[in-house]
Amino acid sequence: MSASEIERTLVRLAHEIVEKNNGVANLALVGIKRRGVPLAQRLGKLIERIENTKIEVGSLDITFYRDDLSTVGISPAVQKSELGVQVEEKDVILVDDVLYTGRTTRAALDAVVDHGRPRRVQLCVLIDRGHRELPIEATFVGRRVQTTSNEIIEVKLKETDSAEKVLLVEKTS
Repeated sequence: MSASEIERTLVRLAHEIVEKNNGVANLALVGIKRRGVPLAQRLGKLIERIENTKIEVGSLDITFYRDDLSTVGISPAVQKSELGVQVEEKDVILVDDVLYTGRTTRAALDAVVDHGRPRRVQLCVLIDRGHRELPIEATFVGRRVQTTSNEIIEVKLKETDSAEKVLLVEKTS
């Protein structure tokens, strides 16, 4: 996907979010660090333009909620744990770049619930590449990409990588 394809996809996702939630009352977007945060911020701006209403956007660090924490390293770098939004009784949309095994989403759900009890949680991803290990499905999907288990999806955003594209990369063993 090119930068313009990513932008068009985000515009479509913003419209789907507004439509499925009957507007934006009680809605909060929470980006999963790293690349979910700028995607959530962009979606927030697009939704604000559509609805002419400010929407809350926060960020979430899931490092301590990962089920592979022991393999990450001796002392993983943990970012600020504040969400930046209240989730109690809100309709929360978790935003991430790629949905793969579902483990990141599971960790994000645990982290959100530690900050309060949302009324509802939905998941929005730019890319769904399949190969789930957990029974997790995105509510909003930018694009579904069929991959093999030895391929990876690489998302580069201008906010985090000084570039804007989505690549399918064959991983060599």
